[in-house]
Amino acid sequence: MKITIIGTGYVGLVTGTCFAEVGIQVSCVDVDKQKIDNLNKGIIPIFEPGLEELIHRNVKKERLYFTTDLPSAIKDCEVIFSAVGTPPDEDGSADLSYILDVAREVGRNMNNYILMATKSTVPVGTAEKVRNIIQKELNIRKSKLIFDVASNPEFLKEGAAIEDFMRPDRIVVGVDSSKAKNLMKNLYKPFTMNGHPVIFMDVLSAEMTKYTANSMLATKISFMNDIANLCEIVGADVKMVQKGIGSDTRIGSKFIYPGAGYGGSCFPKDVKALIKTADDNAYSLKVLKAVEEVNEKQKSIIFKKISTYYEHNLQGKKIALWGLSFKPKTDDMREAPSLVIIRLLLEAGASVSVYDPVATGEGKRILGNTVTYAANQYEALEGANCLTIITEWAEFKFPDFARIKSLIKDNVIFDGRNIYDATEIKKLGFKYSCIGTKIKK
Repeated sequence: MKITIIGTGYVGLVTGTCFAEVGIQVSCVDVDKQKIDNLNKGIIPIFEPGLEELIHRNVKKERLYFTTDLPSAIKDCEVIFSAVGTPPDEDGSADLSYILDVAREVGRNMNNYILMATKSTVPVGTAEKVRNIIQKELNIRKSKLIFDVASNPEFLKEGAAIEDFMRPDRIVVGVDSSKAKNLMKNLYKPFTMNGHPVIFMDVLSAEMTKYTANSMLATKISFMNDIANLCEIVGADVKMVQKGIGSDTRIGSKFIYPGAGYGGSCFPKDVKALIKTADDNAYSLKVLKAVEEVNEKQKSIIFKKISTYYEHNLQGKKIALWGLSFKPKTDDMREAPSLVIIRLLLEAGASVSVYDPVATGEGKRILGNTVTYAANQYEALEGANCLTIITEWAEFKFPDFARIKSLIKDNVIFDGRNIYDATEIKKLGFKYSCIGTKIKK
């Protein structure tokens, strides 16, 4: 089987590589010539554990190709996946211009039956727009070629994307023809050996499923952050509350860890887009609007804790920050809480030194020389007043506390991810503040 992936961003690159890994012939297309040139040289544009090795192996075995030539890539192709970006517009809606451009080019260049499957996260009704544009281009060509359109949303977690794709807990496919259904069923057969079948549904429901899934997870995060803030006010221990509710199988233990807010390329964008879709249909998603509001406020919680501790005078203070990426095992800083916290610290007159295991390059691209970049976690502490933890990287969980104490001036740790035990940290002589607890000087 020959397939084409259009777009070599996070989703497209992982999707194409994993399909190639099971023996499928995959062409990955992108308009960014520099990115394609780099991929052909073995230079990978994103950090994702295991991805680089898989790409190199499948390129070597001649199952995975990278090109800017869309017409040749889709020639005699059976399935085309559209995996281009859908960035948010100013009003929160998803920008579909790239998706529709892809449809236009496919309609102009297809030479046989194709199944056009959308991998990108798109609002309900996008597949119909894609269908209409392809048909319009075929009409201009006076072509009688037939095609199908499908929705195949991705559910990849950054940092675990390879595992998620190779051993999925579910594969959602929206189709409206038996031919499209059979094609997708055969395509995904190697990935359903763990007993989790492909879930087929109509196209509109598949488009809605992706937004609903991310919005539900975002809701759990914001709800728990709201509860954590209330725990801090009334004196309860949010970690105990978390254990108490997580043992309820109806609730579960996932996504109920309080922190400094969610970020990344999915949750913020998808929550906004679903809210906008509802507004456009004269319906207000009040719960989801509250989720977004809570998350925006949560990103400044750690700054407020630092500012309060220093009696709202951060002028001349140096704050050491561990973690830039929005979560571990990725260099993605889109909508990262670290960006909000750093901006507020700088505006308050503090200087900031940062360390992240993989996101330093991305940090330099976004933040420039406004902060100091350390070569390791301890270098970031030199001359700092306090330590602030924003991303729960594994290497931060068991650090050399004696060394930390010798490097920072005020023996205070602000933990935005609740990775330490408050009792143990205080026994070591630190003042400790995390989400959902009060700091005691």
